[in-house]
Amino acid sequence: MSSRKGRKDAARVVREQIAREKRRKRTLWTSIAAVLVLVIAGGIGWAVYSSQKSDEFTAPPGANDAGTGIVLGTGPVTIDLYEDYLCPACKQFQQINGETLNQLVSEGKAKLVFHPVAFLNRFSTTEYSTRSSAASGCAAQGGKFREFTDQLFAKQPPEGGAGLSNDELVDIGAGVGLNRDEFASCVSDGTYRSWTEYVTDEASKSGVTGTPTIKVNGSELQDRSPEGIKSAVEAAGK
Repeated sequence: MSSRKGRKDAARVVREQIAREKRRKRTLWTSIAAVLVLVIAGGIGWAVYSSQKSDEFTAPPGANDAGTGIVLGTGPVTIDLYEDYLCPACKQFQQINGETLNQLVSEGKAKLVFHPVAFLNRFSTTEYSTRSSAASGCAAQGGKFREFTDQLFAKQPPEGGAGLSNDELVDIGAGVGLNRDEFASCVSDGTYRSWTEYVTDEASKSGVTGTPTIKVNGSELQDRSPEGIKSAVEAAGK
């Protein structure tokens, strides 16, 4: 009798072990399936995000074919200038070299591609770098990009604060001859925010890590003085 009971107990133990193993395998495969679903969903989500971030943007009138900057002039030598409207060094660069750049453009020696990047949002409580860059796109739409850019640097706010408000940006735009209502609508709608993100992303991909950065026919300049810029343009034009 006891031996029969022992065999039954042994059989029960074996059945319980088999059942536990089956449950463990089911749980394992369920977990693997769940992970695969998350990975696939995440991959699809990232692909959609990347596509939207890289491709879904509206470039303002006057942008180059790549949509990464606003083109001023038609000269044979290309000057690429990467600046952030919140960057103090960029303001200084403009004060020292702005007249030289304008002269090279007006004399037909170079075309200037201005890339208004938003690298310094971390130094603003309102993403001023993005807002001002997007507003410059609105200024380009109204044909006053250079004038608006000059005034943004002239009235540059300090780092660490809110920066200029949208109303103040609109006042600057109206001050350089833009239609106030049209410009205000463009700024408040954030029409060119996605463009700003694209310009910034593409600048990073091209190796630009700080502002100001200036390149002449694709080569970054170390001598960023008026004489250095003129010499580089002259050498590239030969």
